[in-house]
Amino acid sequence: MPAETQSAEIRITDQKRAGSLESGLPPISRRHSVLFVVTGLAYLAVVLGILCDTALVDLDWWLQQLRPYYRWPELQPYLDIWVVAGQRGPTAIAASLWLGWRSYRLRSARPLLVMGMALLLLNVTVGGVKIVTGRLGPHYAHYVGSPELFSGGTIFPSGHTANAVVTWGVLAYLAATWRRTGAVLAGLTAASIGLTTVYLGTHWISDVFAGWAAGLLVLLALPLAEPALAAADARLTAIWQRTEPAARPVRLRPVPIKVPAPRPSSPRPSVPLQPVPVQAVPVQAMAQPVATQPVQARSTTPSRTVRLSRSERYSMVSSAPGSSSRTVRQPRSAASVRATSTGSPR
Repeated sequence: MPAETQSAEIRITDQKRAGSLESGLPPISRRHSVLFVVTGLAYLAVVLGILCDTALVDLDWWLQQLRPYYRWPELQPYLDIWVVAGQRGPTAIAASLWLGWRSYRLRSARPLLVMGMALLLLNVTVGGVKIVTGRLGPHYAHYVGSPELFSGGTIFPSGHTANAVVTWGVLAYLAATWRRTGAVLAGLTAASIGLTTVYLGTHWISDVFAGWAAGLLVLLALPLAEPALAAADARLTAIWQRTEPAARPVRLRPVPIKVPAPRPSSPRPSVPLQPVPVQAVPVQAMAQPVATQPVQARSTTPSRTVRLSRSERYSMVSSAPGSSSRTVRQPRSAASVRATSTGSPR
């Protein structure tokens, strides 16, 4: 895509957002707008099909003459209970209880405000069409093939079906997680409620078509009411915080701590101290300098062994200081004794 085309689309989007902000309405995506228009056209087509007595009225009578509650009577006890999931009173009370608990947790009235706005739009739109058309139900029809309009009835569009779409759809709309799963479950519930009313013979199939479209239009219109809901939520939150009692200071109570008592220690016997004898040293001995011998330098030359004769050893022993004047005779070896006896020179 060229850069000029992208810049032009961005400029158009910015202009749309600026226009929506100036008008006070939130920005709506293109898919949301297309779905809203398509649903509105489908709703208008159903209304015109009933008013103009088209083939849609023939479809109503064909399904009515089948009388499914006669063909499958074993399902009626269960479906009589299941259709309560589309009644406005029980479903609105149950949903409001859950949304009230969530509002208390979030400290915000937005969940209850969204449900209240959705029910208000449902009553105004669906209730107005019911009063204007005045259609009778299958059990009160006058003759076959008649659209049964303007006869004082209040069944077009189906209130059970529209209420099921709005109530369970709002719960999916307000869900924080699993929104797609909630939307699928809400759609299946609304579809089954509509078909249940056809089975029981309380509504025409065209009433169910109109109820689906009317409920979906209410859900698609909720984002347009978000600015008004946010303003109301801010006011209610301010009033709530103003009337909420201030938190009392928490007083800490002293906790007694058990300190173990000291154990009684056994008295130890006292040992008398004995004086240590000190040896007296004469002053002269303490003052006399210690004679130090000169340190002889260690020779680095290796020592050589000198062999001495017997006479030289004898003379060294006799001339040693401190020796007696007596001649010390050195013992002779066996070889020398043998030489003396034989007369050989030494």
